[in-house]
Amino acid sequence: MASGSGPVSALWTEINRCGQNGDFTRALKAVNKILHENKDDVTALRCKIVCLIQNGGFKEALGVINTHTKSLSSDLIGFEKAYCEYRLNRVENALKTIQGIPEQTDKLKELYGQVLYRLERYDECEAVYKDLIRNSQDEYEEERKTNLSAVLAAQSTWENAQPEDLGLPESSYELCYNAACCLIGQGQLSQAMQKLQKAEELCRKSLAEDSDVTEEDVESELAIIHSQMAYVMQLQGRTEDALQLYNQVIKLKPSDVGLLAVTANNIITINKDQNVFDSKKKVKLTNAEGVEHKLAKKQLQAIEINKALLAMYTNQADQCNKLSASLQAQNPGHPRPVLIQVAQLCREKQHNKAIELLQRFSDQHPESASGIKLTMAQLYVTQGHVTKACDILKSIEEFKYKPGMISALVTMYTHEEDIDSAIDVFSQAIQYYQSEQPGSAIHLSLVREAANYKLKYGRKKEATSDLEQLWKQNTNDVRTLAQLISAYSLVDQDKAKALSKHLPSPDTMSFNVDVDELENSHGATYIKKKPAKVVGESQPKEQGPEDVKKKKKKKKGKLPKNYDPKSAPDPERWLPMRERSYYRGKKKGKKKEQVGRGTQGATSGASAELDASKTASSPPTSPRPGSGTGSVASNAVPPRQQKPAAPAAARKKAPQKKKKGGKGW
Repeated sequence: MASGSGPVSALWTEINRCGQNGDFTRALKAVNKILHENKDDVTALRCKIVCLIQNGGFKEALGVINTHTKSLSSDLIGFEKAYCEYRLNRVENALKTIQGIPEQTDKLKELYGQVLYRLERYDECEAVYKDLIRNSQDEYEEERKTNLSAVLAAQSTWENAQPEDLGLPESSYELCYNAACCLIGQGQLSQAMQKLQKAEELCRKSLAEDSDVTEEDVESELAIIHSQMAYVMQLQGRTEDALQLYNQVIKLKPSDVGLLAVTANNIITINKDQNVFDSKKKVKLTNAEGVEHKLAKKQLQAIEINKALLAMYTNQADQCNKLSASLQAQNPGHPRPVLIQVAQLCREKQHNKAIELLQRFSDQHPESASGIKLTMAQLYVTQGHVTKACDILKSIEEFKYKPGMISALVTMYTHEEDIDSAIDVFSQAIQYYQSEQPGSAIHLSLVREAANYKLKYGRKKEATSDLEQLWKQNTNDVRTLAQLISAYSLVDQDKAKALSKHLPSPDTMSFNVDVDELENSHGATYIKKKPAKVVGESQPKEQGPEDVKKKKKKKKGKLPKNYDPKSAPDPERWLPMRERSYYRGKKKGKKKEQVGRGTQGATSGASAELDASKTASSPPTSPRPGSGTGSVASNAVPPRQQKPAAPAAARKKAPQKKKKGGKGW
């Protein structure tokens, strides 16, 4: 403590009292008075830095440390400096400061673990927390275990690693929540949902003990658990339930900007290319200040990718290209930004540029070429260049001999009527499995499919070698033997006769089949019923009047309403009107009755009375025998059906940030 007379001693007494009461603002004023008298007082400087940190003035505290570097060495004030840098999100600087401190205390190790977690160096962080738990015994053990469980959850989620079972308890809702996140990373969604429900119960029970906590505070604390529940529902395909729970979290307006950003992002992934106005509102929540310091790199990347996709769906081509270019600059080897650019080019009908972009990326990043080449093949197929698509698919070494790839290539070559190339695909695949997995199920399946394909397209001579190979694997396979004999019968009859000796005898091939039951089965199309067997002699019954079939009476045809039996029918009634002898064509120059013309209040009745052609005495213009009036059906046009909307591309979903506990500084 700095020495001094009466006034200075009184100031130190006040500082001590304020520190015990937590009144650091008043303590800071007293410290400043001491420093006014002696600006290089080391104890006063340290007290000022602590007061600033307690009041949240991390930048000011760091300024004091950097200003008095000669008086404040790293061993005296190193922890406070590293903590200020950590809270100001200067994590790399905080790491260097910690590594430069000679004495590693427990509180410094705690901070070191937090810094490593923020830098996503999870293996080193795990080692730090294990050491702390092993070598320290105080009231903060549960917080350390919570932090360790968060590290294990991060390894499972972001590094796809199988976490070590450390036997951590689930006594608090934070520990239970982190255990659920760990299960989500392993894909055990049902178990994860159960853990989240347990975490919710523990949280409610824990907060119910505090009388000052309101229901709103409880719901705010449960927001991260509910958001993670919604994410599990989304992964399970329960999108409606997930969307409802996400919106409940958004309405609460939690203070955690990271939670809001992830929840809004996941709502955007559910909306896809629908409800874009709602997605535009939600995307603003992902741009909140400080989000980049709250989320992992993969979460931020997923959010940026979804922004680019949303820009594409809303026809903002420039914004889409800008975002995808920025993503590609941050992750040059990641294929997704390139695929977004290709999708945008395809929407603009620039398929050739899209293929060039894919080819360039494939050459520069061969480790990510598999998915890119599949996209190239798809583009070639849409343009009708099937052979080029086949060449691209055959160049993918990773999928070259997969059954799905073989099936696709054979189908495409068959579509192009290139049977030789299709057979060559079969031959290469069979040769590969013959050397790598001889006699395996997939090997024999390919041989059988190749034989059937060759028989289908008349290549019986080539099919015999495949069928022989199959038959040698299982000499009891009668079906394969029959196919082999059938193929040899057209190529080598002597060989076919020799093989026919291996066929089983008719006695061994007879099956206990009930023909009557087979004919009466549900699938029978034609059934010839036999008369039932009669035991003993039975006299034929005499047919009664009820047994004689009644003849159906023919109904008389319906006649037109204006039918006149006295007049003879028109002999030319079956001919079209234009081909009839009495057809004179349409009369030209005859004005139609003008309705609604003339002075106001006038009617068309007078003009109709003066029209001699409409009087009863005037003869018809086209007389024909047996003429009568008939109704004409209107030719209604059926409504057009709209084409269904194209399916939208799936977006990547960003898992929630792990709840991380820890003691306050």
